[in-house]
Parts: sequence; C-alpha cells; structure tokens
Amino acid sequence: MQIRPLHSETDYDAALKQIEQYFVTEPAPGTPEADSFDLLALVIADYEAKHWPIDPPDAIEAIKFRMEQKGYSQKDLAALLGSRSRASEILSRKRPLTMEMAWRLNREWGIPAESLIRPTTA
Repeated sequence: MQIRPLHSETDYDAALKQIEQYFVTEPAPGTPEADSFDLLALVIADYEAKHWPIDPPDAIEAIKFRMEQKGYSQKDLAALLGSRSRASEILSRKRPLTMEMAWRLNREWGIPAESLIRPTTA
C-alpha cells in the first residue's frame, strides 16, 4: 500500500476507507501494517487540520473543562487565583484573566497557554 499526502476530498475518502480495515483487525505493534496505520492516521489528521480546523476553547471554557475533568471546584480555582470573589468573577466573565493568572493556570493545572491568552467571548 502506497501512502501519500491527501490533496482532495477524494484522496481523503480513499484514506478513510484504507484505515477502516485497521479498526476491524488491529495490527500488531512493530509490523509493517502498524506502520501503515500510523502513517495513514497522520495524513488523515493533517488533512482534517488544514480543511476543518478546530479553534481552541477560550480561557473560561478551558478552565471549566479542566475543572470538570479533574474534579476541581470553584474553591480550588479560588485558592489558585487568590480569592473566591476573583474566581467567581473570572468564571462569570466579569473580570479578565491577568497574565499572572494565566501563567498559574498553565503551570499548575496544565491548561494550554494558547487557550488562556485567547480573547474571551461574552
């Protein structure tokens, strides 16, 4: 099987059809089939990223997602940002994040900086 960059929707559809077989019968690691699967996944992901990009969430959505993901409460956010009222204002979009807050959220909670510095939506 020859794997090449995808230049059209037809190429993309063909690649999806090719990769489908690997979901039915998973290739053993280290085999040529596993390498083909990895390469197909890469070219498909590249095509999708170029043609249907997904913007990262804004800061507040990223914070809420991380809180839900890790089981953090508003109290945990308050401890990180300095006060309950500040955490409440941030989550309700009444106060913007400062660079220091963004740095702490990135460092302590691992929220991507790209999301934290992106302008928030109302």
